[in-house]
Amino acid sequence: MILDKDDRLKERINLKKKRLLDSLIVNEILKDKRLIQAFMDVPLEDFIPEKFLSFVKLYEDVPNLFYYDEQNPRSYRTISAPHMITIMLQGLALEDDDDLLILGAKSGYIAALAHKLAPKGEIVILEANSEIAKFTVDNLKKLNLDENVSVIVKNPLNGMPELSPWQKILVTGAIEQPRIYPLLTQLDKNGGVLFAPIGPEMVQMYTQILRQGDDFFGKKQLQVKFSPLITQLELNELEFIADIDEFESKIESNALGEEFSQISRNVNIKYTKNILDDVKQEHHVNIGSIEKDQKDLVLKYLLAIELTLKNLRTEEDIRRCSVFIDDLESKLDDLKKYKKIFELKIKRMQNILNEIRSFMIVRKELEKKSITNSDIINKKLEIINKQIEQIKYFMELIKEDIQRVKTLY
Repeated sequence: MILDKDDRLKERINLKKKRLLDSLIVNEILKDKRLIQAFMDVPLEDFIPEKFLSFVKLYEDVPNLFYYDEQNPRSYRTISAPHMITIMLQGLALEDDDDLLILGAKSGYIAALAHKLAPKGEIVILEANSEIAKFTVDNLKKLNLDENVSVIVKNPLNGMPELSPWQKILVTGAIEQPRIYPLLTQLDKNGGVLFAPIGPEMVQMYTQILRQGDDFFGKKQLQVKFSPLITQLELNELEFIADIDEFESKIESNALGEEFSQISRNVNIKYTKNILDDVKQEHHVNIGSIEKDQKDLVLKYLLAIELTLKNLRTEEDIRRCSVFIDDLESKLDDLKKYKKIFELKIKRMQNILNEIRSFMIVRKELEKKSITNSDIINKKLEIINKQIEQIKYFMELIKEDIQRVKTLY
């Protein structure tokens, strides 16, 4: 059989990948069989732009460049070396239904691997650079993972408290210890784990922290050198809101002001040699334990959400829209307790709802401006169309959940 050029290249790439994994296994770095299969299934080359793709470096145990801003030579980003990614993902101890928050996109490669380890969970990436966020979404779409992984342009240091609790949080850039306290409070109280390179810019300790109730147990795993977690925000979609900068500065001020100080005083990390081995993890409820009254109640909520979304889609009055959004938020909050049992995508739904609410805020601002201004009219139509798109997407998710819950036992 004669192989063409593309087939020969694929064969060489697979051979390099297997040699890399063998090396990581022999050196007792890679121990999780699920992660071995994930590395085999997820093509690293799909997460590196062609202009930066180097066959020589591909599947070597080195970082791979995926972003470089010529206007700012210091603004380069890499996908971590495979041994480091292995340490990260194994340190999280992901279960198949864990929800994972990733701070820093890393081109989407780590999230794609994590999805293989937690296929029933929800993964959210917070990325400060909108350009990186956009091509991260494109990378995930190539592998049909955009339905499983959400990418949000947001300051990673704030985390995502509105979508908490998180079973796992992964920090992919250097972060100083005071900055982790607000993130720790977003962890699930029953065995939530944060894994982060903690320390100043020159050198950090990759640290594993587990939460049990209001207690935090830490283990310093190894010394590393990471570039700082990028936090510069590029709010392109909301640039026409006059007070957005003031709004963001208030959030940052709260994070580092009195509220931040209060959080840091309430969090005391007890360092120990082993944490995940010594503390029993939560056992998730399996599908066989679902009761009929639970199923009926969840269906009732989902159908009510679907009806509210239909009303929201056709409603023109902004005040009425706000009422519908508040109602949706309340129903989603009530459904959180059934998220694991029924495998509901609550975090994705909440994120979509947050976007819809943001568009509503923009519409309110635009309503104050001159109705005869053509630019304002066009911007208003653009925002309404974006809002409708998100409502449609929300409805698709709800319909999928309704059909799936109906088929259970």
